[in-house]
Amino acid sequence: MNFLSSSWAYIVEWFSYSERILPSLLNGGKITLMVFVLTLVMSLPLGLVISLMRISKIAPLKWFASAYIWILRGTPLLLQLYFVYFGLPNIGITLDGITSAVTAFVLNYAAYFAEIYRAGIESIDRGQYEAGKVLGFSQSQIMRRIIIPQTLSRIIPPITNETITLVKDTALITAISVSELLRAAKGAVNRDMNTTAFLLAALLYLFFTLLLTILFKFTEKRFSRHIRRES
Repeated sequence: MNFLSSSWAYIVEWFSYSERILPSLLNGGKITLMVFVLTLVMSLPLGLVISLMRISKIAPLKWFASAYIWILRGTPLLLQLYFVYFGLPNIGITLDGITSAVTAFVLNYAAYFAEIYRAGIESIDRGQYEAGKVLGFSQSQIMRRIIIPQTLSRIIPPITNETITLVKDTALITAISVSELLRAAKGAVNRDMNTTAFLLAALLYLFFTLLLTILFKFTEKRFSRHIRRES
């Protein structure tokens, strides 16, 4: 009975403590979610533009895109974050923490998305291009009406993986003192000497990634059905 009583008391205390610290974690989660959404909304179209430059026949555009992808994929995201937040003020550009985080994340993830787009575009059979030319489509029409719709259905799985990685990478912005989810959890742990906040933060990250996984699986099925109907 004593064991059951003490166990029940511990559980009640744990839930009571979790209830007290959850609001601060949710506030940090809002910052995490905001950085995630802004990064995704801006890096996906930017990545497409860079990928089109990468496969362009215009040499300067191709060289620029290749160099961009090489630099952004070849250096750590944390280093890029430090450069934007601490380095840009040296040339007169000062950004707040959230703006610095979004800027660094957009530039970094656009490079990864660009390579995913490029691989998807190059996986399309050359006969699709020839068919478009026979129908009288211009190069831009072929890309917009034939190539890109088929590419999107093929790149959803790797885009999903990168997006889930993005959720976890948002924890890096604690390094520039932005009060996101991990920083809020760390503050609670340091204050109360209790690791419950880390557990709750982990559950919130898992919840975010679960929602994304479900959303992308639904999107992949919709695209697959659309492509089958078109073909």
